[in-house]
Amino acid sequence: MKWTALRTITVAAALLAPPAHATNGMNMEGYGPVSSALGGAGIAFDSGTAALMINPATLMLQPGATTRLDVAFGYLGPDVSASVRTPMGTLQATSLADAYFMPAFGWITRKGDIAYGFGVFAQGGMGTEYGPTSWLADPSQGQNTALTIGLVNQSEVSVGRALVPLAYQLNERLSIGATVDLVWAGLDLQMAMSEAQFVDLASTQQAGTVSGSLTQVFGALYEPFGGTGIRRLHHAYFDFANDSQFTGQSRGAGLGGKLGVVYEVATNLTLGAVYHTQTAISDLETSAASMRMAVNVDIGLLTTGIPNGQYVDMDLPVRGEITIEDFQWPATYGLGVAYGATDDVRLVADVKRIQWSAVMEDFTMVFKADAVAENGAFGGQELKAVLFQDWEDQTVLSLGAEWQASPAVTLRAGFNYGSNPVPDSFLNALFPAIVENHATIGLGYELGARSSVNISIMRGFNSKATNPGNGVTVPSVTSAHAQLNSQLMYTYWLN
Repeated sequence: MKWTALRTITVAAALLAPPAHATNGMNMEGYGPVSSALGGAGIAFDSGTAALMINPATLMLQPGATTRLDVAFGYLGPDVSASVRTPMGTLQATSLADAYFMPAFGWITRKGDIAYGFGVFAQGGMGTEYGPTSWLADPSQGQNTALTIGLVNQSEVSVGRALVPLAYQLNERLSIGATVDLVWAGLDLQMAMSEAQFVDLASTQQAGTVSGSLTQVFGALYEPFGGTGIRRLHHAYFDFANDSQFTGQSRGAGLGGKLGVVYEVATNLTLGAVYHTQTAISDLETSAASMRMAVNVDIGLLTTGIPNGQYVDMDLPVRGEITIEDFQWPATYGLGVAYGATDDVRLVADVKRIQWSAVMEDFTMVFKADAVAENGAFGGQELKAVLFQDWEDQTVLSLGAEWQASPAVTLRAGFNYGSNPVPDSFLNALFPAIVENHATIGLGYELGARSSVNISIMRGFNSKATNPGNGVTVPSVTSAHAQLNSQLMYTYWLN
């Protein structure tokens, strides 16, 4: 398939699965309202077409000779804040990114021992937005009063999947299933860095590194790099973002997949296992990016005819392209069990291991300045910034119970725990993937012989973590993150 065709399919699918701001690291805590109402469990029971995201082998647990269509709509309500300690007291900022809406759908046909179909779902992501009046908007904390302050700081990571499943029943107890996934990813980023933070990248390298010819050009002017022209670097600002609710400014696409199995030990006991492969996504790229350096500069070094020693505050914007190198979604493996305690009560449990450490060791951006006149001496130069992440692998436990209250009504409740994968020392206020505990509830209602609705509500309880900074020039920052989410799904059986 040509890349242009792949990109067309990716954008079309993205319209059905916009950013999902998730709470098992960057994974959503549950897919579909049946699973999410049960704490995100789903490896060993029929959760509808959400099986494409959880365990495709469970498609064989639905009734034989049926065709099912699920249309879902999700609401995600993150509540994120960041506070910093200063000599003047603690400053608080609240993220403006507090509501996201997310459609999805799936279609499955089962004929005898085989099931197949198609679906589009949001995988997960992370995002915040701090406005131009928050403390993050002035990374120099008032030291560059001659420059215009009011920098928006935001991040929006979004990952979605279009999935083609195939499941097969080997015998009356054992079934297997697999999916081939078209995976797309997008990223918007507007990030200001203080002088101390950027100097760390260039010299002490505790939080990351910076290199490349553009760094050397700035270094020729900037005293901490060995130059003599600039008295102070006020801040650096990376900027690539769009207004789309569906795709990020920088984008990439690739493939992934899943392989699962379910085994019906008895009529009331089912076991399941699944493996999700690590993705193979292309680098995320955009040609509409900029980098700005706010500096106090000797204009005699920049302008012919003006003597040295005349310092002014300047904002040096450089336009170019950004590449996010090797952004991938991690491999996951999990086990599940579903137990019918009575004819009306079912208990479920999953345990999963998400291998963040293999894909979130660092976050790498490569900025290349356009070779155009307005970029001056910066044209054609390159800067590579690496922000250390060092995420840990994450264990997620999902527990749930459902009660068939009547032939038409099913009540569900659950609990989800996912260990915080983000080390305090590398926690960034723009990427606070720190929520650990969730409570979930839900309801299923049969509208008739061919249709039903299911709804779930998930509460991610407030979690806090503090990046201690370096105790001198980089202050400690505390991030807090909670969520209140909901999913609604309509199901129609064609036969």
